[in-house]
This record gives sequence, C-alpha cells and structure tokens, in this order.
Amino acid sequence: MSDTDTGGERTGELRVAMRGRDPGEEHRASTPLELLFDLTFVVAVSQAALQLHHALAEGRLGPGVAAYAAVFFAIWWAWMNFTWFASAYDTDDVPYRLLTLVQMAGVLVLAAGVGSVFEDGDFTVVVLGYVLMRLALISQWVRAAVAHHEGRAGALRYAVGVSLVQLGWIARLWVPGAWAWPTFVVLVAAELAVPAWAEFHRRRTPWHPGHIAERYGLFTIIVLGEVILASFTAIRSVVAGRGLSASVLLVALGGLLLVFALWWIYFAVGEAALSSLRTALTWGYGHYVVFAALAAIGAGLEAASAASEHHAHLSIRAAGLAVALPVALVLLVLGGLHRAGGTGTPGHAPLLAVGAAVVVVLGLCSPALGAGGAVLGMGLAVSATLAADLVVLRRRSGTPGPRATHGHTEGPGRRGASGPS
Repeated sequence: MSDTDTGGERTGELRVAMRGRDPGEEHRASTPLELLFDLTFVVAVSQAALQLHHALAEGRLGPGVAAYAAVFFAIWWAWMNFTWFASAYDTDDVPYRLLTLVQMAGVLVLAAGVGSVFEDGDFTVVVLGYVLMRLALISQWVRAAVAHHEGRAGALRYAVGVSLVQLGWIARLWVPGAWAWPTFVVLVAAELAVPAWAEFHRRRTPWHPGHIAERYGLFTIIVLGEVILASFTAIRSVVAGRGLSASVLLVALGGLLLVFALWWIYFAVGEAALSSLRTALTWGYGHYVVFAALAAIGAGLEAASAASEHHAHLSIRAAGLAVALPVALVLLVLGGLHRAGGTGTPGHAPLLAVGAAVVVVLGLCSPALGAGGAVLGMGLAVSATLAADLVVLRRRSGTPGPRATHGHTEGPGRRGASGPS
C-alpha cells in the first residue's frame, strides 16, 4: 500500500495503518461516525445559545456575549479540528472509533460546564471537556505520524503544538481574575497558530476539499436547526402563558423566513476554491463567526418573543438588535468568505452588505415597528437580498442552484491544498 490510500474503504477492522486519504477521492461523503459525532455538538451548541438567551433576558449583555464567544470558540474549534483530521486520516478502525468516542464524551462534559461560565465565569468543567477532546486528537496525530511517512513532519507538529496549548489552558485555571481574559485571548491565538505552523512545510495534510465543504454545510444545517428549536421553544412558552398574539406570530414568521433565506444564501454559491493554505485558513476560521452568529439568532428570537410580551428586562430596541446584529454578521462574513473562496459574483458581497445594513436599521427601528414587525421586516429584507443575489448569479452562470452537500460536489480546489486539522 502507498502512503496515500486511494481506496477509501471503511470496514471497522480491528486496526488499520493510518495513511493519508486520497484528496481527489471520488464521491467522498460524510461517514455515519462523523454524523453521530456532530449530534453531540447539538447539545453543546444548544446549551451555549440557551445561556446566551438567559443572559440577554436578564440584561447582562456584555458578560453574556463575552461568555458566549468564549464557549462557542471551544465548541467550534474542537469540531473543526476533528473535521479536518478526519478528512485526511479517517481509517474507521477500532482505535479511531474509540478515540472519537472519547472526543464525543468530551463534548458532553464541555456542554455540562457552559452554565458555570455564564453564571460565575468558572471555566473548570469546560476546560476539562475541551482538554479531553484535544488529548484524544493528539493521540490520533501520533498515530498518523507513526504510519504516514509523507505527513509525519506535519502530524508531529500538530501533536506537539496542540499539547503545549492544552498545558496553557490547564494553567489558566489558576490565573488571577484580572488576567483571565488576556490569557484567554493569547491561548486562542496560539490555537489558531498551530495549523499554520504545522502546515508550513512542503508535504501538507491530504484533506479532501469536497468533503470539507460538505462537512461545513452539514454543520450549518445543524446550527440552523438549533435556531428553529430555540424559536419554537420560546414561542410555545409565551403562548402557554398568555396565548397567541399577533406580535409572537410575526416573530415566528420572521424567524422562519430568516432561517430559510440564510440557508439558501449559504448554499446558493459553488464550492470554495481552497487551493492555498491562506485561503483554507481564512475560509475555515471565518466560519467561527458564521456558526456562532447563526446560533445566536435563536437566542435573539427568544429574546424578541419575550420582549414583545414584556417578559424580559431587555428593551424592544435591544431585543430587535439581538436578532439584527447576528443576522448582519452572517451576511457580512459570508460575503467575505465567498470572495476569499472564489465563489459568488463581483456583486455578491456588496449585495449581502446592503442586506446587512437594512437588517440593522430594522433592528434600530424596533420600538416603532414592534418586536414582531421588526423581525418580520428582517426576514423579508434577507429574502429580498436572496432574490437579488439569485438574479445576479443567474445572469452570470445561468444556473444558480444550491451547492451539493452529499459528496458529489463539482467545485475547484480538489487537490493540493491544506488546511487546519
């Protein structure tokens, strides 16, 4: 067998040499194990969004957003690291499955500690779960270094880099309160630097661009599903207490429009051309904002529902902005990522920027429109942005259909690139 496995078989054997997968493998799709792994992240994402909603409802905007950003980084970075590694070295043998199980357990431990971060800034349980996931991934990198000669240098760099940063996270638990956030920022920068350092050599990790695009698309759908669930839960709570009102109905309709239009905008363009390390890192890292903002929309819709019935400490304007700002962030970052990845059209990013501006204005006008009217207006504004974008895409290509998400993508960047693992 060569150092790069071109067969791509997954048989669940007792042990298989961890050689690099073929980055040009045909019909590469997400595995059942990857999908099961994603489901554990549903719990963590929902906990983060739920705690953000509580913080918004109680008027703790600054601390709530800071805690949410910190917790979501741990969730996203652990998922992203597994995803890129699996794209390159998925052997699906017994050790691989068991180490994935350890990472799944770590996700659940992390999710259990989310409340403590929001309530009193205690990261102990979150760090425990996070480090547990990272130790399992380090073991995978060591396996790859032993078996895959061509990728050994990069695999060892990943193992060493990730190990050192985990020691930093553990040490941070004893840092005085005044240094808590500065050290957090430093460690985040160190985490983000590891892939760039590890891939800075001639033989790079053989990840599969089409597989990566599909995995990101599936996680986007998972996060949008959380938005729908959060919105349904909030509306059901309000209706059970006071009955269905016009304002709550408008929030529900506007929220559904937002989810559907944002989904369509995400999948309307082609597969990103991840043909260089810089592009891959930009595209991969930029999705932190996309995923975090999408999940935050659910918390914002819950806050808007409560504020419309005067059940929250938030003002109507603050509740409107709790929806508008994450929606605007998604649109702006998607426009930038599509430009960086070579997808969309020259007018794509400006259109999304205009849509983002309109959404923010509607959020500011919430006192006049009401929470329900503002959210419905945002849904209509993003839908109009989508319609204009589809017209532009059709004029350029003739067929602007959604990007494929089942392993049959036809985009550029199929070989020769590397990204964060």
